[in-house]
Amino acid sequence: MAAQAQAKERKLPAPAVSPETKDYWDAAAQGRLLVRKCTACGEAHHYPRTICPFCFSDKTEWITASGKGTIYSYSVMRRAPVPYVMAYVTLAEGPSMMTNIVDCDFDRLRIGQEVTVVFKPTDGGAPLPMFTPA
Repeated sequence: MAAQAQAKERKLPAPAVSPETKDYWDAAAQGRLLVRKCTACGEAHHYPRTICPFCFSDKTEWITASGKGTIYSYSVMRRAPVPYVMAYVTLAEGPSMMTNIVDCDFDRLRIGQEVTVVFKPTDGGAPLPMFTPA
């Protein structure tokens, strides 16, 4: 049953793009995942924002993430019209991001499992970064 439910694709709305996140979404359209890194304290963070959430410096820059991570936590949404998985993935660069786990058997997912980024199309906008087991 899980495989049948996953064969359907969810219709994903286009992300809201702001001047602060435009570079992020432009990179996603090219198949690259960006995160912000603070040049003052050295911490990487996600969701991308100009101000560092650790030291509040405005000295941040975009870096290209490896696209690799591990599942920190997840929940399978089975009652949705098309079942899906919400998850927190800890990126190799350090920050965690809320995302979806896709293209897999939901019943085989595990905390600590290695995943890699994939980009899923949206309804008329930039693709969304999601993850699949490595």
